[in-house]
Amino acid sequence: MLVKTQLLNAIAPTNRGLLATEQDKQAILIHIASLEDQNPTPRPLEASELLDGDWRLLYTTSKGLLNIDRLPFYKLGQIYQCIRVNTNSVYNIASVYGLPYLEGTISVVASFKGVSERRVQVNFERSIFGLSRLIDFKSPSLYIQQIESGKKFTAIDFPITSTNQQGWLDITYIDNDLRIGRGNEGSVFVLTKA
Repeated sequence: MLVKTQLLNAIAPTNRGLLATEQDKQAILIHIASLEDQNPTPRPLEASELLDGDWRLLYTTSKGLLNIDRLPFYKLGQIYQCIRVNTNSVYNIASVYGLPYLEGTISVVASFKGVSERRVQVNFERSIFGLSRLIDFKSPSLYIQQIESGKKFTAIDFPITSTNQQGWLDITYIDNDLRIGRGNEGSVFVLTKA
């Protein structure tokens, strides 16, 4: 699909949005809108086999995610959003690197529920920040298995209890290997199946 290729080519040099100029952002948003118009899955929440799995972030405008790159001495590594439809769970996992032997993992555990055929309400429940070595991070799937088993990590690991720690996400495009979402803060997310 030509529009999909154009979008992927436009976001490739932006390092997930970190290097995107205003001109890049505008061009990417045009490509995103064009691809959304061709969404092969108009009711994405009914396509659980497509939605479920580990997704790697290709591009975002989310300041919350991109600002992780501003941590002193650290650079933003890979970012994953892992969806487990059978438990209505979502795991946002970001890695940071920079100082030798002090690579880190920042993650947020949330639950979600569908509120329309393409919108999910997200409720953030737990945050975990720690050194990748100490939490034994090897892959998103293995890490999620540890979280789901109730493991308490040697890290900053705490429940999120504030009722205002929630948001929503519209899934505006999904196929076998690409997903686009638009969040309640106006951010866009382009992800590929990991």
